[in-house]
Amino acid sequence: MQNYSIAVLASHSALDVLDGAKDEGFKTIAIAKRGRELPYREFPIVDRLIILNDFVEIISNDVIALLRQENAIFVPNRSFAVYVGYDNIEGKFPIPIFGNRYLLRWEERVGPHNYYKLLDEAGIRRPRTFNSVDDVDRPVMVKLPESVRRVERGFFIARDRDDLLRKAKRLAEKGLIRLEDLNNASIEEFVLGAHFNANYFYSRVRGRLELHGFDRRIQSNLDGVYRVPARDQLDLDVDVRYIEVGHEPATIRESLLEKVFEIGHRFVEASNKLVPPGVIGPFTLQFIVTPELELVVYDVAPRIGGGTNIYMGVGSQYSKLYFGKPISMGRRIAIEIREAIEQGRLEEVVT
Repeated sequence: MQNYSIAVLASHSALDVLDGAKDEGFKTIAIAKRGRELPYREFPIVDRLIILNDFVEIISNDVIALLRQENAIFVPNRSFAVYVGYDNIEGKFPIPIFGNRYLLRWEERVGPHNYYKLLDEAGIRRPRTFNSVDDVDRPVMVKLPESVRRVERGFFIARDRDDLLRKAKRLAEKGLIRLEDLNNASIEEFVLGAHFNANYFYSRVRGRLELHGFDRRIQSNLDGVYRVPARDQLDLDVDVRYIEVGHEPATIRESLLEKVFEIGHRFVEASNKLVPPGVIGPFTLQFIVTPELELVVYDVAPRIGGGTNIYMGVGSQYSKLYFGKPISMGRRIAIEIREAIEQGRLEEVVT
């Protein structure tokens, strides 16, 4: 595979992608932002490190020329979508992308392309959404950008409409959110249950859906609040924030795997219909398991998920059942690319 390189934006699961590419014999390229490149210098899995002043410079003629020279196949992650932008990815980045580049924008909750539509098309249960604050009549989770770091989401929970308005005003006064963002906020019914991220892989080469494993988010300062006794939580009066800072492995009871596979297949079918060519490679469905053992999907990642790095070296939980040995999601991506090249089917796994 030395005639090809696998490239990735140096953030969000990049180490997993780079490690898997090396395992399968590919040259590796990491494209980093100046000031954030140190891990990609420290770990010896990067054959070529490109440092930019801003991630969006990846669409510049110089970078495009370099990636073409290296015969690069690019693996998208969330940072690529956020910092480069969907219009640039679809119209100004003529490098083969592993997966469906047109599916990336469907990760959003608002606008004409959103994952609610995908879930509804798939018949997958999700939290009820409210179009207006005035319609709120039950506990809800409000999702909107933070005031300063717009790529971070300023989540908060409210009991009802009045509590929502009261908390929004308080958070705005503290500079955490902007009140005007409420007009475009995603307001979802609050569903109480156990949280899981299911990491899937849809293989075009092998023609199958694979379930690789589960993880859970570690969020600040929510994780810290969990560790404080309830009496002290009330005394501290902390505004809980849901900033993703890490992931941890998780397992799910085996009797629920039937439902996990069902929603995975439904999501693939809906994506094929609404966003052809549909899902290619990794995707994640984040769901809640209710006490009635129903799965309620509350978030979607139509690309490699943020929790895959935790399985580098040891492999994700169910991967051994497919390959006879544990492998990471990064290596699974590289295997798919390698097999597609060997079979003359590369165009089936890139867009």
